[in-house]
Amino acid sequence: MSKHSIIPSVNSLLILEPMEVLIETHGRRLTTDVIREVLANIREEIAHSPEKQFSINETKIVGLVSDHLAKIEAPTFKPVFNLTGTVLHTNLGRAVLATEAINAINDVARRASNLEYDLHTGRRGDRDSHIEEIICSLTGAEAATLVNNNAAAVMLVLNTLALRKEVPVSRGELIEIGGSFRIPDIMSRSGCRLVEVGTTNRTHIADYEAAINSRTALFMSVHTSNYKVEGFTNAVSESELARLAHKHNLPFVVDLGSGTLVDLAHYGLPHEPTPNESIVSGADLITFSGDKLLGGPQTVIIVGNSNLIAKLKKNPLKRAMRCDKFTIAALAATLRLYKNPDKLAERLPTLRMLTRSVEELKALSERLIPTLKNILGENYEISGAKTFGQIGSGSLPVENLNSFAVKVTPHKKRGKGKALKEITTKLRALPTPIIGRLQNDSLWLDLRCLENENEFLKQISMLRIK
Repeated sequence: MSKHSIIPSVNSLLILEPMEVLIETHGRRLTTDVIREVLANIREEIAHSPEKQFSINETKIVGLVSDHLAKIEAPTFKPVFNLTGTVLHTNLGRAVLATEAINAINDVARRASNLEYDLHTGRRGDRDSHIEEIICSLTGAEAATLVNNNAAAVMLVLNTLALRKEVPVSRGELIEIGGSFRIPDIMSRSGCRLVEVGTTNRTHIADYEAAINSRTALFMSVHTSNYKVEGFTNAVSESELARLAHKHNLPFVVDLGSGTLVDLAHYGLPHEPTPNESIVSGADLITFSGDKLLGGPQTVIIVGNSNLIAKLKKNPLKRAMRCDKFTIAALAATLRLYKNPDKLAERLPTLRMLTRSVEELKALSERLIPTLKNILGENYEISGAKTFGQIGSGSLPVENLNSFAVKVTPHKKRGKGKALKEITTKLRALPTPIIGRLQNDSLWLDLRCLENENEFLKQISMLRIK
């Protein structure tokens, strides 16, 4: 009898009781396809290793099928532990939502809602109505609207107000944002012409004034993110630009980038410009993110002059850039937290993480280190260490946050790179992956964003290091 003849048929496997459970969970078609794939792999293995003895039985095949189905059905999008030291990590999802925002998403997900339905008139409503009043009360703006990200906001504003016209921008503000998207490219796609003024490090009000002509549509100031120009520099203030723009009957737009609705200095953090300040300075439109310092979902809020906001809403591009019900629900719930500033640092995860004390993080490290030493064994030195983190997502790029980390260092002088690669790979492979940072031949697990201590220890207990 050949080795191939001992392999059971697809039909004989499908009627097994354990396989019926898999069919109930994953469906007959997918389960059947996976059985065929598993059997094909077994046949190929036998063909390539005829001298090897194979133990093939139904139980083993069911196990292989079950494992393969679990791998196929496992979500690629999963929560992780962000122990990088960057609180608003773009690659790791930026802001963690408050419980109130999560509950709001859950509420609108479970049933129909009045997303675009006016309950007072019984007619079609405006989805911006769920957030406009509270945003205006928090910023002092006349009106507000939402789009799905900052590039969309800039494109919508320029396409609406500057189509086939010119927009002067300082050379020092022609930034590149994540994914190699550049302000000049976005401006070009918006249908306007960029007019560069000043130099990389110094721009004066006279540079803007010299750029004004009959084709000038507006002035735009772009808040620099991810870097800061220092030394022999000069930048024109928002109030100066606003006065010049209004002198020539031009709108003044501020792309604030991250933005925050509170003065971070009140929480012991470096000051970051707020929409309120831009409005006081005379800006007509301000764009700022919802998923960065504001602590909400991915969206960009546009606030300012009611006539200009109305023009933005009439642009057909606005529909392509609009936010869904989950985003609006989460943002509205997040904004309501700002109504009670005394409780904000407690209830808003972003602000809570940013304001944790080094003493608290050090105490946390002392509770974690014994477990880590027990699991990692003698091949690694485990210690607590002071470190520096960052806010992230372009906010205050040169400012560091004092923090505390668990430092994991291989004992081997040679082969440290291999040992660090092994442990970081295994940490990423855990059911809830743990993401740290590599620095100076060590793995640093910054504890600023670690709030679920018990879940972290549960994941660590699954780690197996040779």
